[in-house]
Amino acid sequence: MGIAIASGMPPAQGLLTASIGGLIVGLFGGAPLQIAGPSAGLTVIVVEMVGKHGAEAFAVIVVIAGLIQVLAGILKLGRFFRAVSPAVIRGMLSGIGVLIVASQLHVMIDDKIHESGLRNVLMIPTGVMKALSPAEGTEHGTAALIGVGTLLIVVLWEKLKPARLRMLPGALLGASAAAIVAAAVALPIRYVAVPSNLLDLITFPTTAVLSELLDSELWLSALALAFVASAETLVCATALSGMHSGSRTDYDRELAVQGVANLACGLVGTLPVTGAISRSTANVQAGAKTRASVVLHVVWIAIFVVLLPDVLALVPTSSLAAILIYVGFKLLHIKAVSALRQYGRPVIFIFAATLVGVVAIDLLSGIMLGLTLSTAKLVYSMAHLEIKRHDLGGNKIEIVLQGAATFLGQPVLGHELEQVPVGAEVTINVDELEFVDHACLDLLEAFLERHEEAGGKVTIEWDALLHSYGRGGATGATRRRSTTEMLSAAGVAEPARTSRAGADAG
Repeated sequence: MGIAIASGMPPAQGLLTASIGGLIVGLFGGAPLQIAGPSAGLTVIVVEMVGKHGAEAFAVIVVIAGLIQVLAGILKLGRFFRAVSPAVIRGMLSGIGVLIVASQLHVMIDDKIHESGLRNVLMIPTGVMKALSPAEGTEHGTAALIGVGTLLIVVLWEKLKPARLRMLPGALLGASAAAIVAAAVALPIRYVAVPSNLLDLITFPTTAVLSELLDSELWLSALALAFVASAETLVCATALSGMHSGSRTDYDRELAVQGVANLACGLVGTLPVTGAISRSTANVQAGAKTRASVVLHVVWIAIFVVLLPDVLALVPTSSLAAILIYVGFKLLHIKAVSALRQYGRPVIFIFAATLVGVVAIDLLSGIMLGLTLSTAKLVYSMAHLEIKRHDLGGNKIEIVLQGAATFLGQPVLGHELEQVPVGAEVTINVDELEFVDHACLDLLEAFLERHEEAGGKVTIEWDALLHSYGRGGATGATRRRSTTEMLSAAGVAEPARTSRAGADAG
């Protein structure tokens, strides 16, 4: 319900999504212990799309996104959704965490959510002032106290709970305590609105939205939703696989079934579904062994909705907002972010750029920015050639090649070789060279012949060099061929003197 509120939808929409999507994924999904339902990670994108296209058109977006996921699963693209830089994933989740915290701070004081994520962030000081000195006729301060109390219960319980009660979630205790206090004192704050019949929320698409299918922006929104939902689901499935020793995840099946679930959710006009890491983790930690545990999750929701709707209506919205603030802070995952530092500044920059893009622009723009920077870093790493020259004295020079010697680095390598004095004794060290292509092999051979004809001497470990060439695409059988055959395959004549000692012809 809290996720639905954060998404700008009626609270019970979250229950409907958890029931329909959760049942489909629970029965047929490829990750047997993964619970599916509304996701905090999608709240930002849902708010943006509903605000831009309207609720009815958004339902069509969810249907199209579901179809895209089904097609991706059939084409066995599930595994490729895992090939996203951890820096981008962490940046995306952290950005979503910031936006959730910023938006729910306003909900926690019974105030309105602003039109953009950045605006919510910038208006936090104003919201705090409203809570500390509420205007006459408002209950911002009272709602804030309920929210803060809920947050304290959740945090303290998660840190201090006894082992025997580890299965009892702090969110349940916090919301229950808030409901009891609010009901006992009859606090004049906002409460969750729960319909007497969950089926009343179902709204089927009408013919009026068919014209929306011609809108290219709607299709782009569906593609973005499918990508983000799939990435979150499969990252969750990967994390969950490491928590138990049961059946392994079938990523393509999970992706396709998630698509079917989203197709169903879109047809009834409710929120999209993804794998939920917090609920799935609680499921595994409680000792779940089969997919029956996931199906029972839906059963408990149905029991609450059908038999206890009046109990749910006692929960203050500020309490649910406080729980989501806790979820938002967990999405920041400070320890995981700190671990990225060991991979260097470029990775930290990609993480930061993704986070800022998600918060300052929108979710899709932030993700695309992160993916673009990750690709640029990969291209740079694959094409970057670092050349170090050491003058050893006595007209002896060592040239150390590091990285990838490709045609892109050929101009730099050629310029460096041209600076070698005539008649010098040159050692070209290729031990740290990851890859060399035909263009650079040609260049090195031409330099060797030209320099030795002028009275100089060149020492190169051709075996190591050709091994680097082989890693660029030669088969295992090719790598086992002799050096002469390898040189011939590369179109390079075998040099007369090539070993580091100068005595072996390679």
